[in-house]
Amino acid sequence: MGAISTWRRGLALAAFILLTSTVRADPRVWVLIDTHRDLAEVLRGDQPLVRFANISWGRGGVALIHTAGDETTPLGHYRITRIKYDSRFHVFLELNYPTLAHLDRAFRDGIVDTMTYQYLLDYAIAHGRLPQATELGGHIGIHGLGRADPSMHARFHWTQGCVALTDNQIDRLLEYVQVGTPVVIR
Repeated sequence: MGAISTWRRGLALAAFILLTSTVRADPRVWVLIDTHRDLAEVLRGDQPLVRFANISWGRGGVALIHTAGDETTPLGHYRITRIKYDSRFHVFLELNYPTLAHLDRAFRDGIVDTMTYQYLLDYAIAHGRLPQATELGGHIGIHGLGRADPSMHARFHWTQGCVALTDNQIDRLLEYVQVGTPVVIR
């Protein structure tokens, strides 16, 4: 990253923090998506409040870096940036993927070149987020089933990179989260 100036990355990070942080009723509440245990949990600090079993994620598995079209679910630390109630998947909780950490890893791993990395940092400074249509993909979130087949959901991981819960589970999750709630996918 020698050619990439640290002050530009600092500006991008500051823009991310400003646009993805909000004041919430309980700042200790967060969501854990645990792909090893096949469940989602809402926690207050380290105390579980509610658990949702039999969740689904990307049919391509999980990965440190999700790339456009690979159908993997990206591991990492996120925040809910938007709640879309009129989603074809019942409700869609948009996450701030890709993050600067994903962009840095993609640059180190050669997924994006120096020119693309610089362009994406400039975009983040100007917009407070990374774009959704790049090599890193986007539109990652947590959603319900909506019109999806519940029997398919019960049998295998089927999404294109998101985390899916049943409609009843996502409705219950909404009782605990809002824009700004942290989400960890591991």
